Amino acid sequence: MQELVRAACVNDGTLGSGQEVRGVRVLQRSLADAIEAGRLETQVFESAPGRASLVARVRGSDPTAPALGLLGHLDVVPVSAEKWTRDPFGADLVDGEIWGRGTIDMLYLTAAFASVVREVALAPVRPRGDLVLLAVADEEGGSEYGIKWLLREHPDAVRVTEVLSETGGMRMGQHVAIDIAEKGSAGRRLTVRGVSAHGSIPYGSHNAITAAGEVLERLASVEPAIHLGELWPQFVRARITDEALAERMLDPVRIDAVLPELGGIAGYAHAVSRVTLSPTVLRSGQTHNVIPDLATIDLDIRTLPGTTDADVDALLVDMLGDLADRVEIEYLRGWPATASSADHPLFRAVCDAIEATDGSPVLPIMAAGGSDGRIFRMAGIPAYGFGLLSKEWTYERYRERIHSHDERIDLESVELTVEAARRVVAARIFSD
Repeated sequence: MQELVRAACVNDGTLGSGQEVRGVRVLQRSLADAIEAGRLETQVFESAPGRASLVARVRGSDPTAPALGLLGHLDVVPVSAEKWTRDPFGADLVDGEIWGRGTIDMLYLTAAFASVVREVALAPVRPRGDLVLLAVADEEGGSEYGIKWLLREHPDAVRVTEVLSETGGMRMGQHVAIDIAEKGSAGRRLTVRGVSAHGSIPYGSHNAITAAGEVLERLASVEPAIHLGELWPQFVRARITDEALAERMLDPVRIDAVLPELGGIAGYAHAVSRVTLSPTVLRSGQTHNVIPDLATIDLDIRTLPGTTDADVDALLVDMLGDLADRVEIEYLRGWPATASSADHPLFRAVCDAIEATDGSPVLPIMAAGGSDGRIFRMAGIPAYGFGLLSKEWTYERYRERIHSHDERIDLESVELTVEAARRVVAARIFSD
């Protein structure tokens, strides 16, 4: 894990960033004995120069048995190094914690998965089913140069029947949260048009920046409908011990009044109970003395199961009201909300493994963000988040550390995750 951090595969969304080939080389070195022993088949695929992914497969003896994919990404998000207490790519081990960008998202899991694959490859008993390490590029940039490209260009190489990936292991009360579903994405760009003029003579112009401000004001006031899905009651019962508060949270009419009382969990409760619309990029103007006639607003829109593109556009048109004829709505990118069944044998194996390792029951949740797991769900392959963090890792702590300055993880969490992963693998590819 330290070597993966030091590989510094920083993905800023541009084609030349990431350079995940450095992380691939780290894994190749760590798996070298299994490869040399002929127990592990490895392939490296480059979607663009340096944008490499590693597929490492342990062949099982029974082609009808499950083929379990352990999906980890190698890229990490950028850092503001001056705001870190330590070198963000030093991977320092201090007081039982490894510091560095990507330690939580998700290099600790990628390293844990690789370690378990190596153990299985070198084990004296061959598994019944395949075990496949998928260490991929570009998750942080949308997966276009990673798992999306692999599934499109090399589907046979990444053939699996079920998948474990990120978004799991944090504590919700006494429970361990595991992602079985994710919200969808429906990015939009709003183009606002005005009338240009010289900055010194504004009369008669219509400033697109001012018009964009009106649009932003309306966005701030929009209130999408509340939808408390089937996972919501389980979340409330696991996380809320105050019965009166829990009763209010189960009422869609009262949920917004409850949010200020929820502390660090309020953001999650808000996100998974409705469609959310977040303006994230505003562009307008070219020079200080010209009133701009065009402004664009990029929206990060996250959708619930059943929300269609037509629903999203109708929501935006309704929000714009009398401004709608001056604003163009453009599709940016998106995908539907996805879910895997809580009754699948893999999820039951995850629950059993975590309880056997840690004694904790599992809480299935819907993630507010996205992961590579959605790509497999969209292809009809069940995918679940995974991880087993130590008991100090509340959901709030997880959100505070992920993508943050001074990102770090404790060794106990890494050890717990490896042990739980061993149990899942034993249940899925070794048992009859």
